[in-house]
Amino acid sequence: MKKSILTIVVFAFALVFSTEAFAQKFSKLDKSPMDAAAYPASYKVADKLVKIVYSRPHLKGRALSKLAPNGKVWRTGANEAAEITFYKDAMFGGKNVKAGTYTLFTIPGDNEWTVILSTAKNVWGAYFYNESEDVVRVKGKVTKGNKSVESFSIAFDGKDTNATMYLGWGDVVVSVPVKG
Repeated sequence: MKKSILTIVVFAFALVFSTEAFAQKFSKLDKSPMDAAAYPASYKVADKLVKIVYSRPHLKGRALSKLAPNGKVWRTGANEAAEITFYKDAMFGGKNVKAGTYTLFTIPGDNEWTVILSTAKNVWGAYFYNESEDVVRVKGKVTKGNKSVESFSIAFDGKDTNATMYLGWGDVVVSVPVKG
C-alpha cells in the first residue's frame, strides 16, 4: 500500500513539473506575417484554380522604391519568396502554365512589372534567383490605387474561370490576368 501511494505521489509530482520542463516555446508574431490569397477566394470552394502563400512586409514610412527597387528581382513579399500553386493547367498573363507549384518573383517598373514563375523551391528572398529556372515571364499592368496600402497584399477578383491577380503596396497596384 505504501509503495502504491508513493508511486502515485511521484507520478503526480512528475506530471506537475513535466509541463514546466517540456513546455513548448512559441515564437512571437513575425514582423512580416505569412498570408495566403486564392481564387476562388471563398474557403467553401474546394475546386481552386490558384493559391499564393506569401509574407506581408509593411512600409513603416519607407519608400516602396527602397523595398522593391525598379529593375531588380524582388521576392514578392518578405522572408521566403512567395509560392504560387496552380491546381490545374491555366493561362497566366496570357501564357500557358502547367498545374504545379512555382516561386513568384517580380521585377518592379514604373508602368509595368515583370512577373516571373520559377521552378526554384524553398527560396529565401531573391538572393539566389536564377533566370534559367524561369517557367514564364509576363507583364503586369501598373495602376495607382485610390489609397495607400501599408502592408503588401495579394488578392484575386473575377468571375467563373476568369480572374485577375492584384499585387498592392503603397499606391501601386499590379494586375495580371489568370484564366482556368
